[in-house]
Amino acid sequence: MDHFMLGAHEVLELHEVLEGTVSAIHQFRLYQPHVQDDDLRTLISTQLTFMLSEYDYLVSLSESISNTKGEVYKRHNPKVDPVYGLDGPHMIYPKPSLPQMTDRDVASGMLQALKSGAVMKMRASLEIASRPLRDALQQASQNCSEQAYEVFLYMNRRGYYQVPFLSNQQDVLRQYQYSPESLGFAPRA
Repeated sequence: MDHFMLGAHEVLELHEVLEGTVSAIHQFRLYQPHVQDDDLRTLISTQLTFMLSEYDYLVSLSESISNTKGEVYKRHNPKVDPVYGLDGPHMIYPKPSLPQMTDRDVASGMLQALKSGAVMKMRASLEIASRPLRDALQQASQNCSEQAYEVFLYMNRRGYYQVPFLSNQQDVLRQYQYSPESLGFAPRA
């Protein structure tokens, strides 16, 4: 099947995804000269390389739909767990000039771009009739999610993105019970 066989929604959704991907790639490139931390420098470089490869794959799908699968992003720190709790959170505010940007600002911008990309690609996949293109966009969304989690873990380890506890979390969640139709589960007491 070639690009002339795609429906109007598919063409427009793919256009939006490609435009958003180019924007995210440019954003990462703009951040690179401002990075101070070696781990963040490696992270942004690795993710940028992957983003370029995935972009090329999506462009290839605009030329001809194939059943070949896109790459799957593999996090470089799969065994790292997040740290929970607040410990002197950083003050966050818009910086008046580029030289004042910190690694926290760069990582936060990366995280927001990846979260937006995941949502955009998943939303686009819901409008696609072509199964191979739909699968590719769903995988691209999952890739953004994995990249975002990797950036979150980097930020979390450095105290840039802390995860507060909700003191009454059990009270909030206890109100939900198993459905009566569930087999093998007993209602909570």
